[in-house]
Amino acid sequence: MSVAVATFAIFAASQVGTPGPANMALLATGARFGFRRALPFVAGVALGKQLVIWPVGFGLMELADRAPWVFQTLKWVSAAYIIWLAWKVANLRLDVNTEARAPGFAAGLIVHPLNPKAWAMIVAGFTGFVAPGTDPLIATASIAAVLLGTQIILHPIWTLAGDRIARTLAGTPAEPYLMYTLAALTVASVLFVLFTGGA
Repeated sequence: MSVAVATFAIFAASQVGTPGPANMALLATGARFGFRRALPFVAGVALGKQLVIWPVGFGLMELADRAPWVFQTLKWVSAAYIIWLAWKVANLRLDVNTEARAPGFAAGLIVHPLNPKAWAMIVAGFTGFVAPGTDPLIATASIAAVLLGTQIILHPIWTLAGDRIARTLAGTPAEPYLMYTLAALTVASVLFVLFTGGA
């Protein structure tokens, strides 16, 4: 097969399942609004990665070779945005006000396009698991399907974890420290990707 689907699936699970900006956003959203109310956001996050995969599969890599500064700029702008989101998370509190509006599907869609970990993961998929000369449609569809499948399984788990943590800590003295920790983990994951080039 021209795409190492099984091997890539293992890689994808290891990346989608580990802490990163998107998973920290899912954890924080689940903690703040509860699992059910966060589901539209979860769906947006899962599908938002497709907005990166398909352009990369159909030629964006060539642009990266010809104008690497574009991607460097994107990486730093994305990191700044994620860090700003982390600052907002640090200042949130897990109140039980059901009238508070949870982020929706559209808000979730932009998480991965602005997530340097997602870009690194997708580029690694195309460069490390696709044989040279593979039809772009087959390669892109394979990468897209594997990542979507792992996200459908793992993203709700992160969101549910946030919900369960919140039920335990909301209104307690530990609550602010939970939000500070989520924010710090988000920033740490961004800095790790920026300065190590890792996924």
